[in-house]
Amino acid sequence: MSKNNSLESILTRAWLRRGPLACALWPVSLLFRALSGLRAALYRAGILEAGRLPVPVIVVGNIFIGGTGKTPLTIWLAQALVEAGFRPGVISRGHGADGQAPRAVTLDSNTLEVGDEPLLIARRARVPVVVARKRVEAGRALLAAHPEVDVLITDDGLQHYALARDIEVLLFDGRGVGNGWLLPAGPLREGPRRRRDFTVVNAPEITPRLAASVGGSPFRMQLVGDSAERLNDPAQRRPLSTFAGQRVLAAAGIGNPGRFFALLRGAGLAFSELPLPDHYDFRENPFAGVDADVILITEKDAVKCGQLENLKD
Repeated sequence: MSKNNSLESILTRAWLRRGPLACALWPVSLLFRALSGLRAALYRAGILEAGRLPVPVIVVGNIFIGGTGKTPLTIWLAQALVEAGFRPGVISRGHGADGQAPRAVTLDSNTLEVGDEPLLIARRARVPVVVARKRVEAGRALLAAHPEVDVLITDDGLQHYALARDIEVLLFDGRGVGNGWLLPAGPLREGPRRRRDFTVVNAPEITPRLAASVGGSPFRMQLVGDSAERLNDPAQRRPLSTFAGQRVLAAAGIGNPGRFFALLRGAGLAFSELPLPDHYDFRENPFAGVDADVILITEKDAVKCGQLENLKD
C-alpha cells in the first residue's frame, strides 16, 4: 500500500468518529468552515457572480468527501428524464481529464482525456455529455452543440457555486455524515444542514438515526448487481452466483470500495479485496502476479481497463 493510500485509510477511519486524530484537527476545520462559508455567502449576495444557463440546471452532489453514488444517480436521473419526454444533457468537471477547454464525450472517448465517470455516463445514459474545468463553459458548449437539450444535469459540483442551479440533489450513503465535522477533522465539505431540494441516501435501509443525521426527509436508493460481463466481450454475462467456490479477487477504484465489496458478499461470494484509490488510472497494472480464477471490478473501473491492451484479456 502506498503512503497516500495509507494516509487516506487512516483519515477515512478517523472521520467516522470523534477520536484523538479528529479532535486534534478540529481547530483547523473551524478555519475551513469559515472560509467555505464566506465563499458561499459571497455568491448568495451576488458579490461573486454565478453564471446562469438558459435551461434548468440540476446538480447531483454530496458533502461527504469521496464516493456516495453520484454517477449512478446521474445516469438514472438522465434516463428518467428521457422517459418523461425531456432531452437532458450532462456536464462534468471530468476528474483527471486533460486540459481546461470544453470537450464532448463520445462513446469512444479516452478516459485520460475526459475522465472515467463522464465516459460511463455517456455510454449508459446515451445523452450528450461535455466536460470542462469550468462547468458554465461546459454547459454553454453542450447547448451550442445540442440546442435540443432542455435540461442540464451536473455530475458533482454542489460546491461549484460559479454555476447557478435550479435544483440541488444532495446524496449520502450509509455512512451518513460521519463524525459530523468538516474537513480535515471530518469528511464534510459543508455543514450537514446546508440547503438542498432533495436528499437521497444510497443504502439498503434508512434507519431513524441515519435519517436524522442527514436531514431533509430523505429518499432511498440502492445499487444492485446480480451479474458480471467479460471485459473484452460484454456479450458474455454471468450471474455472480456462478463465481461461488472460485478464487475471486475483487478490485474497486471508487470513492467507497467497501460498498462494492458488500454487494459481492450479498451475492454469496468469498473473495480477496483490492481497494484502489478513487479514479485509479490503471497505468500500473495492479493485477500483476495475482493468482485468481477471476477478477471482478466495478463498471467505473471497466471503462478504463477496457482501453488498456495489457488488461483486456
